[in-house]
Amino acid sequence: MDSVARGTLINLTTRLAGVGLVLAITAITARVSTQAQGAFALFTSVEGVLLALMSGFGIALARRISHHGEQPGALVAATVLACVGLGVVAGALLWAFAAWGPPAYHWLWVLALGAPALLLAPNLQGLWLGQGRMAPMARLALAPPLLALLMLGIVAAWQPVSLGAVLGTWVAAKVCVGLAALFVLWRGVYLAEADFGALQRELPFVATIGVTNLIGLLNYRVGLFVVERQIGLQATGVYSIAVVIAELLWFVSGSLTQASYARIGTHERAQAAATTLRVVHLGVAVLLGAAPLLWLLARWLVPAVLGAAYADSLLPLALLLPGALIFGGASGLSAYFTNHAGQPRVPALVALVSLLLNAALSIALVPRLGIAGAAVAASLSYATSVAIVAVAFARHAGLPLRRVLLPGAQLGADLRMLYRIVKAWR
Repeated sequence: MDSVARGTLINLTTRLAGVGLVLAITAITARVSTQAQGAFALFTSVEGVLLALMSGFGIALARRISHHGEQPGALVAATVLACVGLGVVAGALLWAFAAWGPPAYHWLWVLALGAPALLLAPNLQGLWLGQGRMAPMARLALAPPLLALLMLGIVAAWQPVSLGAVLGTWVAAKVCVGLAALFVLWRGVYLAEADFGALQRELPFVATIGVTNLIGLLNYRVGLFVVERQIGLQATGVYSIAVVIAELLWFVSGSLTQASYARIGTHERAQAAATTLRVVHLGVAVLLGAAPLLWLLARWLVPAVLGAAYADSLLPLALLLPGALIFGGASGLSAYFTNHAGQPRVPALVALVSLLLNAALSIALVPRLGIAGAAVAASLSYATSVAIVAVAFARHAGLPLRRVLLPGAQLGADLRMLYRIVKAWR
């Protein structure tokens, strides 16, 4: 677990740097106007839908390496070609939606231009995920927002930053990083002659992962879409700030799960279950301390940095944080079913239940409570989904539910170990 904790800290440090860059871009956009921030939030949400639906290839690569012990160069080459082809199709659909869809989605034509290369980096990082190598993955996570911010700095030197400039640099950075990742694999001889037969055999797994990720992403974003439809783009911009800040908690639990992903994928069920529980309990324990600190920091910084209009995001943030905290435990449980058990349909079905509950509650509560209603709907749906997947995990692992929900003495040892590593890191 010591190496996992070190990998987690490396991953978390890089992710925090990356999210700091994304928050800087968000702050620039938010200061343009609340409507611009709303359009940016919808734009990145649609991008997230695309990446979620098509990111199963990377998980399949990771499982071939961590669970089966393979070096799937031929599968990697087939994955690259599939990602480019699917990106072309997605680009055409995005272009059509930008032309004939609601005005709030007009800017999707920018995303359509970059779509053929957008799927490369998220899927190719599956190679390093399966190997448990956090450094290359960290570089892939950090490069796009850093490059986008540098491009925005160049634009700002010549003219005032506009929404179009933000979206253009955002997509251009993603495309550049995707092409760079492909170049690195080509130079490193990770690519072989494409084996489409191997890819075809992985398609059921890939499709299930894609649907699972899509449902999960929509579960995070359905409130934004409902707010835009029922209240408007300005309210969407304010609520999106609460969503962005609440999701910062998941960088902690997500980093821990990612660093443990290869170990969770072991053949031994008892070992995989034990690792999963340690990841879940440690992640939730850390988030219990981080959540109130995050809200206090937001209360101080949001109005000062983004403007007084965004002070209205603090109440929905307070309502979102409990659900986001609980949901932090879901990533480890999902990794168990996906990487160890090879049953991604389990988290997919749980996420679907959560999505339907979230959508129904949002539609009912947003007209009555405004953006606070969307936050309440999200928190309730997150808590429900974690309860369901915890029961499923207990049954599959052959453990009593109490053992899953309540941490044991090992948590204290893990927290002390984490403290020692953080202290040494400093």
